[in-house]
Amino acid sequence: MNNKTLSILSYITIIGWIVAFVKSKDLTPKSDLVSYHLKQGFGIFLVSLVINIALSIVVTIVPALYFLSYVGYVILILWIFGIINAVNEQKKPIPVIGKIFEDKFGFID
Repeated sequence: MNNKTLSILSYITIIGWIVAFVKSKDLTPKSDLVSYHLKQGFGIFLVSLVINIALSIVVTIVPALYFLSYVGYVILILWIFGIINAVNEQKKPIPVIGKIFEDKFGFID
């Protein structure tokens, strides 16, 4: 797989991320592009996991706050931005939350 494919795959579910992570270890010259998108993809996965768990607890306790479930659409839009950046082979952070993950997750490098 080439760098562009691995970058895109790093956003497609956690299974796609694992495949991209394992395949990126096999690349002889390490790709900064793939590492960058692996970090961004893992970061957005963690954010969506935490937000979804928190929102399901909040909505279970206070059903009147069901409108907060629309936050999931915001995460979907951010995820699409990440895929667009990977398709264009750009190392741009995901809006709002992307800068947080640029220097995190040292195990990916």
